[in-house]
Amino acid sequence: MVAVLSSAPLVAGLTAVAVAATWTAGAPLPEPRTEVAAAALGQRIVVVGGFLASGANSRRVDAYDTRRDTWERLPDLPVSVDHAAAASWRGRVVVVGGYGADRQPLRAAFVFDGTRWRNLPRPPEERAAAATAATADGRVLVVGGRKRDGLATTALSLDLRTLRWRTVRGPRPREHLSATALGGRVYAIGGRLAGYDTNLATVERYDAARNRWTRLPALPDPRGGTGATAIAGRIVSVGGESPEGTTKSVWALPRQTQRWVRLPDLPTPRHGLGVVALGGRVWVIAGGPKPGLTVSGAVEFLRVP
Repeated sequence: MVAVLSSAPLVAGLTAVAVAATWTAGAPLPEPRTEVAAAALGQRIVVVGGFLASGANSRRVDAYDTRRDTWERLPDLPVSVDHAAAASWRGRVVVVGGYGADRQPLRAAFVFDGTRWRNLPRPPEERAAAATAATADGRVLVVGGRKRDGLATTALSLDLRTLRWRTVRGPRPREHLSATALGGRVYAIGGRLAGYDTNLATVERYDAARNRWTRLPALPDPRGGTGATAIAGRIVSVGGESPEGTTKSVWALPRQTQRWVRLPDLPTPRHGLGVVALGGRVWVIAGGPKPGLTVSGAVEFLRVP
C-alpha cells in the first residue's frame, strides 16, 4: 500500500508536470537505520548496512521490489559497515569501504550478483563516508571520504571488466558527499570537511579521458550526509544534516541548462539516506530524521517526467 504525500511550494522555472508532482510513501524498510548504502538491482533497490538505533553497525542487506512495494531479506554483507558506498552495473551491486566494527575506515570491496556476495580485490586505499558511481563502460569511481589519516585526496577507479583498481585525480577533499553518473561523467556533490557545521555546496564533474575535474554551479544550499542520483538528463540532490536540522529541499541540475531548480520538498527530511533512480522515479530510503544518530525506515518516491 502506498500513500500520496503533499509537497512544498516550488520555485519558478519548473514545468507544469513537475509542479504537480508529489512524493509517495512506500512500505518501510523492515529494520530502520541510517548511514546506509543503496543501489539498484534490476527492478529492486538493495539497501546495505548502516547504523542501528543502538549505535551498532550492521551486516544486514534488504531488497525493495519497486513494482510490488515489498521487501525481501538478502544474504548479509561479509562484514558489518556504516558509511559505505554502493553502485550498480549490469545486474551487480558493488559496495566499497565504510567504517567497520572497530570504527576505522575499511580497505575492502564486495560485489553481489543477485545470489551471493564475493570479495573484490582490495582497493589501493581505505575509504569511509565516501561516494561512488558506476559509468556505462563498467568503471566504478570512489570519490571523497576519509582514510585513517584524514580526508582522501585521490579517487579510486575500479574496472569491473578486469577487476583492476587504479588511483586517479580526486575532487576537492571532503566526506559525507554524494556521487552519481550521467552522460559518461561522474558528479561529486556537496559534502563536508568534518562535522555537520562544515557543509559544502561544491559540485564537480569528472572527465575520465582527461583525468580532470570541472567545477559546476554550486548547490543552492550546502549539504553533507547527502544523497544524489541521475534521472531524465538531470542530477537530483536529496537530504543532508546541519546544525539547523535535516534538509528537506530537493534540487535538480539539468545537464542542458546547468541551472539548479527546486523539486518538491522531501516529506521526511533526513541524512545518511539511500537515493536511487529507478523506473522513472527518485527513491529515497532510510536515513536519520534528526542530526546525529537517529534512524528511520521511510521509503518515499517522486516520479520525474
